[in-house]
Amino acid sequence: MNVMYTAEANVTGEGRKGSGRTNDDRLNVDLSVPKGMGGDDGPGTNPEQLFAVGYGACFHGALRKVAGQSKTSVEGSRVDTRVSLGSGEDGLDLAVELNVTIPGVEQAEAERLVEAAHQVCPYSRATRGNIDVTLNAIAA
Repeated sequence: MNVMYTAEANVTGEGRKGSGRTNDDRLNVDLSVPKGMGGDDGPGTNPEQLFAVGYGACFHGALRKVAGQSKTSVEGSRVDTRVSLGSGEDGLDLAVELNVTIPGVEQAEAERLVEAAHQVCPYSRATRGNIDVTLNAIAA
């Protein structure tokens, strides 16, 4: 792999109830455990929220790339991401739902663009075969 960028971060405290920050201090967050996981639902964020933002941003970038290659406008598009944490057969598992809204295109074109983005998005490539990812293309 030809490395283009490496993010560095550290987490301290009690894991999900601690704090995390990047080495450049651009991201510095308190972490809290949601009530659904037995926590106090404090003011901090959690790993699933951070993953949702990261995956959504990466996927949106991939969508813009594939749309640009096919000369299709995705102006005003958005990615709404849901990351769920649940118990599976052998521990905790993640599942992701990506709801991708693309105004000004037909449904078939929205579906084509979303599938193409899913093939090139680094988060999609990393999760493929490891967690359930549901894609919903929405022509608006």
